[in-house]
Amino acid sequence: MIRCLAIDDEVYATKMIADYISKVPYLELVGTTNNAIDGLSRVQTGNVDLVFLDIRMPELTGIQFLKLCGSQCKVILTTAYAEYALDGFEYDVVDYLVKPIAFDRFLRATQKAFHIFNPMATPALNVAQVAPVVINNRPDHLFIKGDGKNKLLKVDHSDILYIEGLKNYVSIYTATKRIITYQTLRELELQLPQPPFYRIHKSYIVSTSKVSMIEGHVLYIGEQVIPIGDTYREGFLNLIRKA
Repeated sequence: MIRCLAIDDEVYATKMIADYISKVPYLELVGTTNNAIDGLSRVQTGNVDLVFLDIRMPELTGIQFLKLCGSQCKVILTTAYAEYALDGFEYDVVDYLVKPIAFDRFLRATQKAFHIFNPMATPALNVAQVAPVVINNRPDHLFIKGDGKNKLLKVDHSDILYIEGLKNYVSIYTATKRIITYQTLRELELQLPQPPFYRIHKSYIVSTSKVSMIEGHVLYIGEQVIPIGDTYREGFLNLIRKA
């Protein structure tokens, strides 16, 4: 078994990685933490083989973590920022996963780790063999923070047209209303299934099932025109072509 630790400053991200780890037979979750310094301390005990590591974290960044941990463990980077890939591979990371992370991509990364730790072993399981591992059992709704203390609002996935991020809060648009919640766009991105939801811009997530037309660097949901960011364009178009 490969002993795994998930480090990310966002709770949603560590929960997702922990869930994925639990579904892979050759991985064992030894812990999660939202504090990189705590994570480094755990690695230095010698009880961690593989770390799933975010890059942009307060106090200690992922790159700084890599410099400090040296060869004490193997690392798979997990981040929303693809521009750090080269920096990561300079520190001999196993793989680089760009959020939102699909399970099949996660599994391919762990297979690389499997072969590093077990070079003479038979190939690890592939996606087709891991039949019980599906992520379609996610809820068909999400609960978001309301405008009152301890208030949560239920929003069905099927009602969401698109989501716009505005600094520390987001606006969720449905056919009939706009819902404002004090969460980040990244937090919601990690909660929503992909597809049908996909981040197409640093400020927008859309439901691909609600897109009526794509034209150049914009798309249309009803009469609303939404920009497609250059960073997200290729991945979005590949997703659309597979639909």
